[in-house]
Amino acid sequence: MTKDQELMQMVAEACLDENAQRLTILEVGDLTVLADYFVLASGRSTVHVKSIVEHVEEKLGEKGIHPRHRDGAGQGTWCVLDYSSVILHVFRQEERDYYNLEDLWRGAREIVLRQA
Repeated sequence: MTKDQELMQMVAEACLDENAQRLTILEVGDLTVLADYFVLASGRSTVHVKSIVEHVEEKLGEKGIHPRHRDGAGQGTWCVLDYSSVILHVFRQEERDYYNLEDLWRGAREIVLRQA
């Protein structure tokens, strides 16, 4: 497993720790220079979105891994954590349906998370 794959796995597992819904991992490296993976997750409410994001930052921070950029956490409707090769998008369900990143990046291969 590459470092990028390990990072993607850590981000996804941290989301699941906080009961994120509709976890989707897209391998986008062949489609964009932005990242190799997009991890998409939904929260039931603005509070849930914020708690998912905070948990991911805490879990990865424990390993000395911090996002290059963080945006949207104050609103709680859509937050992005940019870990260079992995970008996490956490949405409230309404925003996820509206932006529909899965359709926007439909050429990406979906990754099935391997449970540890």
